[in-house]
Amino acid sequence: MKYPILSAAVVMTALLFSAHPSWATEVNTDKSGNLEPTRKESASHEAARKSKLAEKQHAAAKIKLVNINAATKAELMKLPGIGSAQADKIIAGRPYGSKAWLVTNKVITEGEFMSIRKLIAAGDGPGTADLLKKKK
Repeated sequence: MKYPILSAAVVMTALLFSAHPSWATEVNTDKSGNLEPTRKESASHEAARKSKLAEKQHAAAKIKLVNINAATKAELMKLPGIGSAQADKIIAGRPYGSKAWLVTNKVITEGEFMSIRKLIAAGDGPGTADLLKKKK
């Protein structure tokens, strides 16, 4: 052949696509004649996948973010790793423009922040915008 590298690439591509059958999908037609691809999955596998998805959605719905600009001391102390002293420091340093300000302003350590970052928000509390203007 005139181009051996090109022919080798074509052969390798053909082998690659033929070697992995899960890339291929079957096509079924529904009653109206529309084509729709289907996947080969067992009913138990599909049910397990759906139940895991439902569990994740349910767990995400349970989580209520704690607003660090408006939360009470008791609410802050419910966060993992936040005790009375840290809660007092968070309250004293208000308002926060973002939740990362807790670490930037050395209110809590980076390790403590990493453990609570998905549980907190720095939304507007009562008068937060005015306090941020005064803080600047």
